[in-house]
Amino acid sequence: MAIPSASVPDVESVRAILRQVIDPEVGVNIVDLGLVYRIDVSAEQVLIEMTMTSPACPMGDMIMDDINAAVEAGLPEDIPVVVQLVWEPPWNPGMMNEAAREHFGWQRDQ
Repeated sequence: MAIPSASVPDVESVRAILRQVIDPEVGVNIVDLGLVYRIDVSAEQVLIEMTMTSPACPMGDMIMDDINAAVEAGLPEDIPVVVQLVWEPPWNPGMMNEAAREHFGWQRDQ
């Protein structure tokens, strides 16, 4: 079933919703950390591909719960949201944006 175009969010609004999700171990949102690899919005669904800092991330379940709560609260309920956890490419600190690097006191070349 297609979603009426008036209720389809854009990629930036989904990204803004995901910025509300904070990695509790480091206190930075998952977008700025570079954990969100892809957001694809279509008339059928919102697809989010993301990763964790490592496959053994102890906060993974909590972060996924927070993502589900954020998109449930921020998007119309008739929009199916699929969150896919991927491990390729592996996350590395170079994927963080400048704000996240500054949070840790890291320079661009670190």
